[in-house]
Amino acid sequence: MTAPNGGLPERPMSPHLQVWRWHVTMACSILHRASIFALYFGALLLAGWAIALASGPDCYAHYMSLVGSPLGKLVLFGVTVMLFFNIAYNVRQTFWDLGYGFLPKTADMTGVVAITFGVVAAVVVWVIAGFTGALS
Repeated sequence: MTAPNGGLPERPMSPHLQVWRWHVTMACSILHRASIFALYFGALLLAGWAIALASGPDCYAHYMSLVGSPLGKLVLFGVTVMLFFNIAYNVRQTFWDLGYGFLPKTADMTGVVAITFGVVAAVVVWVIAGFTGALS
């Protein structure tokens, strides 16, 4: 179908981030996609660790020095946060699949819980790792 002036018809604009009010469920959706990417990256780090381990002590020592650097520990902490967030988000999603938790206040509250659980659980794991000497 063409417009009366011979060109393409005017099409409605799709809603965008500037149109919608920011809310927790939107942040959870975006964070869930980011967590999937982070977990893929974590799997690559784990595969690199296994390859370094199989390649001998020199290669393993070099890999561990990279992972044990401050930047490497920051990346590993981020992967840990995303792992725990992904677990909490998938539990939340399971309840949604069962038909529960769709009220806006409940959805917002469970989103905050998922984000908080991701951060707090990662901090607890890293504190325990620090006390047991695993971060040395």
